[in-house]
Amino acid sequence: MELGLSGRTAVVTGASRGIGLAIALALAGEGVRVVAGARTATAELKAFSGSGEILPIEVDLAHPDGPPLLIEAAVAAFGGLDILVNNVGAVRPRAEGFLSVTDDDWTTTLTVNFLAAVRTTRAALPHLTERGAGSIVTISSVNARLPDPLVIDYCAAKGALSNFCKALSKEVAAQGVRVNTVSPGPVSTALWLGDDGVAQTVARATGTSPDDIAAHAAADSPTGRFTRPEEVADLVVFLTSDRAANITGSDFAIDGGLITTL
Repeated sequence: MELGLSGRTAVVTGASRGIGLAIALALAGEGVRVVAGARTATAELKAFSGSGEILPIEVDLAHPDGPPLLIEAAVAAFGGLDILVNNVGAVRPRAEGFLSVTDDDWTTTLTVNFLAAVRTTRAALPHLTERGAGSIVTISSVNARLPDPLVIDYCAAKGALSNFCKALSKEVAAQGVRVNTVSPGPVSTALWLGDDGVAQTVARATGTSPDDIAAHAAADSPTGRFTRPEEVADLVVFLTSDRAANITGSDFAIDGGLITTL
């Protein structure tokens, strides 16, 4: 399927590994010039940056100055912007319950999972509207609709993020900018399966094994498995393309059927 993306410029946040890296690679594979924002440019990211299609930019998006610096770097490098993918995020299970979540915890979670996307979108939007066309795809989570006390602050942040994107889509559609969200369930990345990931953290708190925690999470979906990062990336790439030209204000769950309601 021809997506018509060749020659466009995209910014992808949280692009050092996992979903973000998969998205950056998938866009580059369609001929998109990708500015890959990451707090640290990992060896994985650097390995794919030699072709000139992926430009890593080290930036802390949790700092208010980070998002505009990232967008300015993209515009300076490629002369404009067509696509923004807000992917940066983090989760920490709260095994000791709600009362263990401090104000600092709430601030950190809301900053990384909500405000980083708000600030990056604010910096990018004038460049998208200047061209009269553009696409913003934000990685939310099934937890925006499936509140879970184990990740209570993360759920709240993702709920706010999805709401923000829906509201913004109504404002900017007439200016040619489409805004959509993708909401994965558990994905086979380090965030879930790494040494300090969700499975390992919950296992330590409950005295079980990370493999058991991951297996239980996979079994909650009718497909019985985690989503692969490349599957999320394929959906994102489609949404950024002209093939999705009349799709805006929509949320797409990619969760193996984990959400059972309409």
